[in-house]
Amino acid sequence: MRRGEVARGSRTALVTGASSGIGKAIAERLAAYGYNLVIVSRDEEQLRSVAEQIEATYSVQVRHRSIDLGTQEAAYELYEWCKSEKTEIDVLVNDAGMFIYNDTLKCDLNRIEHIMNLHMVTPTLLCRLFGDDMASRHRGYILNIASYSVWMNYPGLSLYSASKNYLRSFSKPFAGEMRSRGVKVTAVSPAGVTTDLYGLPDKYKKLGHDIGVLASPEKIARVSLRAMFRGRRHIVPGIMNRAAIPLLVILPDFVIRLARRLTMRLQK
Repeated sequence: MRRGEVARGSRTALVTGASSGIGKAIAERLAAYGYNLVIVSRDEEQLRSVAEQIEATYSVQVRHRSIDLGTQEAAYELYEWCKSEKTEIDVLVNDAGMFIYNDTLKCDLNRIEHIMNLHMVTPTLLCRLFGDDMASRHRGYILNIASYSVWMNYPGLSLYSASKNYLRSFSKPFAGEMRSRGVKVTAVSPAGVTTDLYGLPDKYKKLGHDIGVLASPEKIARVSLRAMFRGRRHIVPGIMNRAAIPLLVILPDFVIRLARRLTMRLQK
């Protein structure tokens, strides 16, 4: 059997943000490994479609739950629902997220609260709740999807990069805490991906992929799960992305100001 593969239907993985993009690709790959699934996002119709597609393709059981993970109560609601369904979670994937490129003072207060909950509060509580169950069984995996933007401290990205940086910063020491309890925790910081997260037109996503600037969700899913099953604490997919990190950190202020002027029209 491949690393991470299980007897079909003998284990269950929970994937948030699984209605599209990286989350959907991770869910499909886990199903190919033999895992039953619990998939979660806000989009009920899209979730149902993904569940039906995965069940038909991989012959595993897929349950779906529509929850707004950007609320204070979301983690408790999801955990209690899994308990009521008598569903034991062996793999937890915190992928749900939203991209925001806007000056903080231009952001609606409710939107700020939503993104903080989505990227910080809910994933942390899910790690605590499901992680405790995993530790009691002395086995399990947790995968937290952060972002390459944690090294991009640029105006307009303050909320997005800082909240994703929290998830990365939390995951690494949490991995150390959980290792002795038999649970492996991995954080992944992917760079640009050909998803709808950034609101790019299809032609620009294709161009970005063709020239190697954007990776496919399937590639990120493959690399992320391989790292998780090997027990890596943190990875940045892509050799060039890893090599560029020191340059991003030392970019002079005039370059950042120029980039800000050129991209102001993209703020939303």
